[in-house]
Amino acid sequence: MDNHYFPTLFTRHNRHLHTLWLESQAWFCALELGRMTGRFFDEHCIRKLDPDQHRSVRLLRYGQYQDTTMVSESGAYTLLAHHHIPENRHLRHWLTHEVVAVLRDGQGSVADDLPRLGRMCWPGGHTASLLYWQSEAWVRMRDMPVVMAAEVPAVLPGRRRLSWKECAQRALRLHGVGD
Repeated sequence: MDNHYFPTLFTRHNRHLHTLWLESQAWFCALELGRMTGRFFDEHCIRKLDPDQHRSVRLLRYGQYQDTTMVSESGAYTLLAHHHIPENRHLRHWLTHEVVAVLRDGQGSVADDLPRLGRMCWPGGHTASLLYWQSEAWVRMRDMPVVMAAEVPAVLPGRRRLSWKECAQRALRLHGVGD
């Protein structure tokens, strides 16, 4: 366990998830994945996984390297199925379609002219998914309120915060749509 790893950090519902791309697969911090499910994935839960579905690594978390139990993508899905609650469907979908996709696309194995996923991060835990395509970064319309709120981090005196609908209309006007 001599290696020290620098993770990729994701945020969902103001909860952090430290992730790694190791040996061509996604790995997730077991403690943080457990917090997202409302359960504590202790050693008893981890022992239910196959040996190739979990490992301990020295991971940079919150400014210092810590011994961290990580679960593989298949291990994470096993834990989600074993400790089923309805919200786990949404968590599984997020892990599959955003987290793993961003980690995989970040490996540079994709041709530059093909679309690939990415993300924007701001201080305070705000993130939005991006699609990089044709040398442009594209933001999903449903993420525009996050982007617009991050553009003006604090409401200036005498100004009110824009609603999501006003943000979307403003974004469309900025791109010349709907004039």
